Amino acid sequence: MNETILEKNESRKRKLILILAFAMVISVMNSTMFNIALPTITAEFHLQPSQAGWIVTGYIVVYAIGSVMFGKLADKYELKNLLTVGLLIFAVGSLIGFLAPSFWFVLAGRILQAIGASVMPATSMIIPTRYFTPETRGRALGITSSATAFGTAVGPIVAGLVTNFISWHYLFIISLLILIALPFFRSFLDSEEEKIKSKTDLIGAFLLAGTLAFLLLAITQGSLLLAFIGIVFFALFLWRIRTTENPFIQGSLFKNRSFSAGLLVSALSSGIGFGIPYLTPLLLQGINGLSPLLSGLVMFPGAVLAALLGRKGGKLADQKGNGFVAYTALLCFFLGYGILSIIAGSSPYLIMMVLLLAYVGQTFIQIALGNTVSRSLPKEQAGVGMGIFMMMNFIAGATATTLISKALEIKDTSLQLNPFLLEHNSLNYSNIYAVLTVLIVMVTLIYNSNFKKQRSEGYEK
Repeated sequence: MNETILEKNESRKRKLILILAFAMVISVMNSTMFNIALPTITAEFHLQPSQAGWIVTGYIVVYAIGSVMFGKLADKYELKNLLTVGLLIFAVGSLIGFLAPSFWFVLAGRILQAIGASVMPATSMIIPTRYFTPETRGRALGITSSATAFGTAVGPIVAGLVTNFISWHYLFIISLLILIALPFFRSFLDSEEEKIKSKTDLIGAFLLAGTLAFLLLAITQGSLLLAFIGIVFFALFLWRIRTTENPFIQGSLFKNRSFSAGLLVSALSSGIGFGIPYLTPLLLQGINGLSPLLSGLVMFPGAVLAALLGRKGGKLADQKGNGFVAYTALLCFFLGYGILSIIAGSSPYLIMMVLLLAYVGQTFIQIALGNTVSRSLPKEQAGVGMGIFMMMNFIAGATATTLISKALEIKDTSLQLNPFLLEHNSLNYSNIYAVLTVLIVMVTLIYNSNFKKQRSEGYEK
């Protein structure tokens, strides 16, 4: 009988991680599809680029804040109920966006989508952490990372086809496919034991939300005033967590060296990883002259390979340790960006081949660091800890996007960081890829200095 119960439990866990993977694909697609449709929306509503940018900026800001909030709530309430609330809010936002008669309704739909969808980042980390043992968690994270890579791959292509041949409004309908997962989540997730319902530190939550909102807006808008306001909110937030009995985030969480080091390495890696989905399409469209759809097709094989190898990466993390997967990822990153700094502006087919390395590096580093950070957290802090982990990745992505945009505006053509560059009309792109390559070396050194001791003692397997 015990074997039968064990088999049923294992079967339920396999089904749960597959449902999570499906939901992650739709969630990631929803995040990326509207980048492709932005020019069409701008033209239809006669917007200024700065106005249209809020469709993306507003989503990122709310998504980052929500990921921490839902992560914290997951430590107090049942995950299945949080998912229900989140996905229903997401559905309302999708319907508003689909029926939107004006830009403001589109923006409202995207903001509601972001509020609801922000339940997914924490969920994608909490389910592997709660339902899989440390010895099998890597495989679960490998599956979710594969789903993320696949959603990244198909999102731009689906958006290009729908926008060109139907209407961008229907991107909101495609996003509603995530509701298919809801009844399965409610069926397969446990009814958790009664949790301690301590009062939520609403003041701390408000200060954290203000910190994230103003800092992200400062990054994306390039405003020193907003940055100053964000710093003030952050100072008040630090004061709050030190003076209140039950703060929104326990200060002791950041005294966990493995957790803090994992956050740093993950944030840097995520920022570097934006050289793929953000910088490379600009290169292919601006220098190689490809359409958005063709540039998406050039990037598609790398993303699909990363999706296919994601599960293998998870198994390797379980079998050979997170360090092995992390170093493999960083090597792929180093080779991919190093070669791109040489061939930027050359044949799209050549770029497509090199992107195979970069995409695999991006997926493998997510698996290794997600596994490392999840193992460093006690059960009662897993939700908020993984929410913070995902939030740092969003902040890094927003920062990297802004810095890359500023670097592309540099007109000085005398500085050539890579002497082996083949096409000099892509000098700015080559220089950015070269800088990313150097940053990868720095991340490798930081990772090695922080996790070498843990691996030798058997903690960071």
